[in-house]
Amino acid sequence: MPRWFRALIALVLLSAPLPAQQGVTRYLRYAHEGRTAYGTLEGETIRELAGSIFESPRPTGRTVRLAEVKLLAPVEPSKVIAVGLNYRSHLGNRPVAEYPGLFAKLPTSIVGPDAEIMMPADATDLHYEGELVIVIGRKAQNVPVADALQYVFGVTAGNDVSERAWQRNDLQWFRAKASDTFGPLGPVIARGLNYDDLLVQTRVNGEVRQSERTKDLIFNVPTIVSYVSRYVTLLPGDVIYTGTPQSTKAMQPGDVVEVEVEGVGVLRNTVVRAKP
Repeated sequence: MPRWFRALIALVLLSAPLPAQQGVTRYLRYAHEGRTAYGTLEGETIRELAGSIFESPRPTGRTVRLAEVKLLAPVEPSKVIAVGLNYRSHLGNRPVAEYPGLFAKLPTSIVGPDAEIMMPADATDLHYEGELVIVIGRKAQNVPVADALQYVFGVTAGNDVSERAWQRNDLQWFRAKASDTFGPLGPVIARGLNYDDLLVQTRVNGEVRQSERTKDLIFNVPTIVSYVSRYVTLLPGDVIYTGTPQSTKAMQPGDVVEVEVEGVGVLRNTVVRAKP
């Protein structure tokens, strides 16, 4: 994709006015002139940060225009965890579970905004799943629900790409959920939003396919973080996909998939068929 076209997409997706919410900070990770850095987004200006965003990052004083950078996945997680069947609209005839149903994706599944979703040559039924994604900010182990938000750095948008035939037929969901590029993430981490009431919307080639608010999650953000931390030690930068609403359909090569989370922005990726 030409650099000028990538820059135009970034401007359209990120510089559009977002809902006015006091105390919200948007962090991003980007590449510019051979360097990778974190920064905060203010309008169309990125203010570069030094050090880890999870441990008192310091402004460097350098700024760069959003149109001049390549946006990357906003974090590099050591663990990628996901919750299944977490909206009643996605359950169908299945009963509501007593606790979050968990599965794992791999860190190598993570890709950023505008990256290609590679549809493996032998995949036959590849679906989108637009989701709110939790980003962990502190080491969390056996955290009570009442304290769980203290361990959340912020949220971003994610697409839990899923190959349904493999999901049905394989022993585990390893291929179906964790293949390379099956975890688009971004474009920013928003900190300070009301995570319990955000609109999550998925569009394919501009057509709305999913649209629901996070107030309809069966297990909300604090409950998920607390539950996962009972069994797995969460580290700064780890992410948890919270589940997808409603129904999904198969994607085709050439499809442009957009996942928009209110206050976060639009995560945009294109499906490409991998060579045999």
